[in-house]
Amino acid sequence: MIHYFVQVADGNKLHYVREGQGEPVLLLHGWPGYWYDWCKVIPLLHQHADVIAPDFRGFGLSDKPQMEPIDGYSPAALAGDLISMLDQLGLSQVTIAAHDIGATIAQTMAQIYPSRVKSLVLFNPPYPGIGARRFDPGIQPEFWYQHFHNLDLFDQLFADEPSQARKYVSYFYEHWIGNKSAVNENELQSILDMYAQPGALVSSIMYYRARAADKAKQASGSNASSPIVQETTVLWGEADPVMRVEWSDRLGEFFNHFTLRRLPGIGHFVPLEAPEEAAAAILGQLCRTRHGK
Repeated sequence: MIHYFVQVADGNKLHYVREGQGEPVLLLHGWPGYWYDWCKVIPLLHQHADVIAPDFRGFGLSDKPQMEPIDGYSPAALAGDLISMLDQLGLSQVTIAAHDIGATIAQTMAQIYPSRVKSLVLFNPPYPGIGARRFDPGIQPEFWYQHFHNLDLFDQLFADEPSQARKYVSYFYEHWIGNKSAVNENELQSILDMYAQPGALVSSIMYYRARAADKAKQASGSNASSPIVQETTVLWGEADPVMRVEWSDRLGEFFNHFTLRRLPGIGHFVPLEAPEEAAAAILGQLCRTRHGK
């Protein structure tokens, strides 16, 4: 796969992988991940599309600027990076496929820059319809890490401890994967090697600190969002312990045009666990939007 760098509007560099020709498809990774989330999907797409898989700022080989999280790592800031990247690549409109935090950025792009987003393919997406259910006592044992990411203790434990970073990240792959045979040892080691780089794990959680700061800022205001108008395909792994498949019940309130497919036995990391299904969903979305169906 061919690796590139592009300097975005504020001077920071984004790393991305680009393969293939045809309609542009932007692949957005989750946490704990980077462009490599799509390593099994890209070979299934590149003969049919122009596939671009970036690392968000703070992740992978992209720059990791020292900034207040709410200023530099919010969904709006990360979305702005991607729009700047698309501008420099001469791409006016893209289909976006995304999971985990990438799905949040994809929705942000669809709402702030609607003319730039042709359609969406989302995997186990965080979306406003989940609402307060993520704070139910029964699910809180799965969301402990988000609270932990906002403590100074996190930096003290992981800033200069690559072996501890490996252990921490490996926990989520062991716990969140439904299809246990999906990720082999070499693939897992590639992910752990990236997160063992100096500062990599700490910079990757700036997104969570930005989200926490933004929610605190808006605590007394309205968090309502307008429905997404772009056609959207959603695949949801039924074995995901953190983004529960039953939370898909309100998609119709927040997506004007969507289809939902549940994936039995698949957990949180759909692009790694079910790459054929992920690629088929993306190609199907391209076909439908191409023919206006």
